[in-house]
Amino acid sequence: MLELKDDERLDYLLAEDMRIIQSPSVFSFSLDAVLLAHFTYLPLQRGKIVDLCSGNGIIPLLMGARTNVPITGVEIQERLHDMATRSIRYNKLDDQIEMKLGDVKEIGDLLHHSHYDVVTCNPPYFDTPAEDKRNENEHFAIARHEILCTLEDTIEAAAFVLKQRGKAAFVHRPGRLLDILSLMRKHRLEPKRLRFVYPKAGREANTILVEGIKDGKPDLKILPPLYVYDEHGEYTEEVREMLLGKGGNKDEPTEKL
Repeated sequence: MLELKDDERLDYLLAEDMRIIQSPSVFSFSLDAVLLAHFTYLPLQRGKIVDLCSGNGIIPLLMGARTNVPITGVEIQERLHDMATRSIRYNKLDDQIEMKLGDVKEIGDLLHHSHYDVVTCNPPYFDTPAEDKRNENEHFAIARHEILCTLEDTIEAAAFVLKQRGKAAFVHRPGRLLDILSLMRKHRLEPKRLRFVYPKAGREANTILVEGIKDGKPDLKILPPLYVYDEHGEYTEEVREMLLGKGGNKDEPTEKL
């Protein structure tokens, strides 16, 4: 029986026919997590996957619906780790998905070196603000800002756990593109695929998806753009399929992320 605590609620993941525990007082997942989960290469039967900065477990859950291989999530916030663990158990995926409570800066204490085939990460996007400018909600502040880990910390951790030729995928903001690419190369993750995400046609990109291969050869491919909304303000077919699944009804309610 599922136990919901305090102000928690059980939200639908329509395309996967799953449920996830969320709370208005804790940073909830966004469309970025959905985009990353669908952008990432996934081995179907053999291999091992790690998701860093897992939050409430959204990316492991989404990937678990598309692959049978073991997935390990790493989250530093105890409450989010607990929510993720209960969501995984509720969806009967605890034989496949495991959550670890810990710091990516100490990844060697949590996971084996050069042991995993795929790593995903939706890291904090923004520099650490002065204390008087931080969000008063600690969960929101940690999720959004590099308070407990930096972009380089997450890239270094990904490189540490990946096997030779393993793949790492990140979602971030276009303004950090040069930082991401240079840090990936610094830590032996050669950028191989890059996709820009736009709110709609005619607008600037507001999200990037990038995948690298550990010790891969230089050959970066720029993928076709991904548009989130069409000219009518509705999700595009590609995004709607991610959220509702193939054949998803346009009239089905889905909260805009």
